Amino acid sequence: LAEAGIALSALHGIAAGIGPGAFTGVRISVAVAQGLAFGAALPVVPISSLEALAFERMQRGGASVLACLDARMNEVYWGCYRADPQRGLVASAAVAVGAAANVQLPADALVPGGGYFGIGRGLAAYPQLLNLRGLRCEPADQRALPDARAMALLGALRLGAGEGIDPGALAPLY
Repeated sequence: LAEAGIALSALHGIAAGIGPGAFTGVRISVAVAQGLAFGAALPVVPISSLEALAFERMQRGGASVLACLDARMNEVYWGCYRADPQRGLVASAAVAVGAAANVQLPADALVPGGGYFGIGRGLAAYPQLLNLRGLRCEPADQRALPDARAMALLGALRLGAGEGIDPGALAPLY
């Protein structure tokens, strides 16, 4: 804010990274967003790390994306998303955590013109995921991590759509 010359009170809301991810990092992100939002009487917009990854990939092309992060202990966090002009993206399947062998793309991945782009370090950690039918993945996307710019853009879209919530309702996603 100081670099941009903007006062906290000039904002319309705060995009908050809610995870999934490292326990301590997620808790700190939620706590900082709550503290800033309470102090400035601003709404917050929760953005998951998987949404940020998927949205970043959609900005470079691809209307359907599988976002996948290494959850450690032989598990991955994953979510499938489709582009949406109002919200940036919407989930096309439930977000999940589990063994890489359990990752599945929605049925529309196999229809003509379907298919999903993959992004996230879960794909590099578990290369067998690259063999999912209907998935394409560029090598650089296998090293991708959630990006604050994508979170901010998604937050602005959702705030504009009236999706801001009270900071007290903000909760981490493990």
